[in-house]
Amino acid sequence: MTSILARYRQQLRNTLGDWFPRTTLFLKGELPTKGEPRPGSQKNAGRAKARKRQSEPKAATQGTAVEIPVAQPPSATPSPASIYGPALTVKRSQEQRMKRRVEQAVAQGIIQPPSPEQWKMILARAPATRIFAGAGSGKTTTLVLRVVFMLCHIEIPREQLTVISFTKASCEELRVQLKRVLAFWGVPLDDDSARELVRTFHSAMAQLARTELRATQWFEQLSVQSKGEEEPDNGMLAGATLNEGQRQLLLQAYENCYREEAGFRRRVHLLLELAAPNEEEPPGTPPLQPFVLNGERQPQALPELFYGQASFAETLGLRVGSIKSSQLECSTRDRIFLEAMQQFWRYFGKLLKEQRLITFNTAFAVLTDRLDKKPSRALIARLQPFTHLLIDEFQDISPQIVLWLQQVQRRLAEEKVAPSLMAIGDDWQSIYGWRGSSPELFIHFDRWFPGQTPSQTLMLGTNYRSSPDIVADGERILTQVRHKQPKKTQAFRVADDEGHGVKVVPQFDIARQLASLLGEIEAQRTYAAARERPERCAVMVMSRLNAPLKAINEQLGRQPGVRTCTIHRAKGLQAEVAIVLDDGQPQQPHPLRNALYAASGHFQQSYDDAMADEALRLSYVAVTRGVSRVLWYTRQPRGAAAILMS
Repeated sequence: MTSILARYRQQLRNTLGDWFPRTTLFLKGELPTKGEPRPGSQKNAGRAKARKRQSEPKAATQGTAVEIPVAQPPSATPSPASIYGPALTVKRSQEQRMKRRVEQAVAQGIIQPPSPEQWKMILARAPATRIFAGAGSGKTTTLVLRVVFMLCHIEIPREQLTVISFTKASCEELRVQLKRVLAFWGVPLDDDSARELVRTFHSAMAQLARTELRATQWFEQLSVQSKGEEEPDNGMLAGATLNEGQRQLLLQAYENCYREEAGFRRRVHLLLELAAPNEEEPPGTPPLQPFVLNGERQPQALPELFYGQASFAETLGLRVGSIKSSQLECSTRDRIFLEAMQQFWRYFGKLLKEQRLITFNTAFAVLTDRLDKKPSRALIARLQPFTHLLIDEFQDISPQIVLWLQQVQRRLAEEKVAPSLMAIGDDWQSIYGWRGSSPELFIHFDRWFPGQTPSQTLMLGTNYRSSPDIVADGERILTQVRHKQPKKTQAFRVADDEGHGVKVVPQFDIARQLASLLGEIEAQRTYAAARERPERCAVMVMSRLNAPLKAINEQLGRQPGVRTCTIHRAKGLQAEVAIVLDDGQPQQPHPLRNALYAASGHFQQSYDDAMADEALRLSYVAVTRGVSRVLWYTRQPRGAAAILMS
């Protein structure tokens, strides 16, 4: 009842805030200062219309080289005070010198000529900028040129600039391109400087944690081969599984908790449907039968399941020990699981401390808390590299990282340093919701990173990769995504008679028709090789699951020009022909994660609704890997396949 009343009060506050914005701000003490737009002005009315358009699935803006409307939600909590101030100081002569040098680089074959929409990103002056960079839009080269402009033309000190991407592979790609392009500008960049300039989120945070928390050993990197000096990177974010060393540590925490906590023993036995433990005898060996949590497809041992769900809660910005299980809307079974997980998490944290280990989640949370309260002067001084941030793949960010970034840039603003943030991403390609990420954080960017004026929002809407038919079919899949930024992309390539959009092959069973699929792969490889300008990768075979890819690899072996990978690992790649293997499994409701989503207060959607949208976005990512052809194999058309066949 308490949570129902709380939601009703929140809805009432949001509705009153929409209808009486100036009165609401007055009551909060947040009336705009002189020169800021009034909440009831035409500009805000336009923003309200944009929100309405966003809720309509088929709405889309026209054109690509224009700014798109900013969709702002009613926030669960009042937006924090402004972080960003006036625009960056850029002289016209600096822009002209940049354009002349780019012309010379194009003539030398160093880069491709930027389009008008790419130039808008390269020369942007706003301190807070969102770039919606669609699939195949050339964002990497544009990002490199933005860094060059900042370092070489508006002379931002290198020690005040950091470029962040999500994986070590994407960071290495950026470093290689930056070194090559900066060399043409006469600014050599050695390997160490490149690693300091371009980092993963975890590497960027770790340089603070190393001195502030004295953290050098990470649980996520625990293995017999791990070395403290390796660049920190959370491989589990990309779907890597726990290794033996990590499992052993989780098992030890589980055994310790089972031995010492009678309540934990009772809950474990209830979850596993075992007889109640005999408390008159010393605890025996803790049971490790596989357990299926509602919403999870595969049974898991409880220690690994506790770790996965607790880590998910932390990426939402929740503190596991502070979650009030009695206030969550979930079943008794899920509530017992949550309470057992909280007990386990205390023992896991204690064990990590004893072994001088720390998780990335803990480091983010502790640093966020210290920055939010009274950070030391030494900690503030260490924030200098984050003064000017350029963040790639922003749609894959989690609330926990957003909260950390917010505190980093707020502290810099309070030091009168004038920070800036350019966020580059595409909500249409947000596919990591299962690990806590959400496109809502990118769509509602100004809620988290407010400025004296709204952030500048630009679009890279030209797809240089795929044919017009593939681009159109990809957007058709997205018509049923409920929460997205309205936009429209255009194909740069022209259609040809040999290519085609997505062809759906229904009633496909890989167990019975593997030989037929292998023959199709060979036929498409022959087609790709005969193209006028063959792609380096002729055929890419993708699946959400690893099992069908393993079956193909066992029969196919190593074939030149053929690549198999999960759809998540295919992101950023392309092939002449994309082949998608759709398992056709329906989505399962996940009550516990729905409850955690609601408890975080950060989202408009439930977890289930977010994952239904994500399934369609994952299909969009798969389709837009193809250059001229896409084949979609499915046993039973559901979701994207059903949309494409309609």
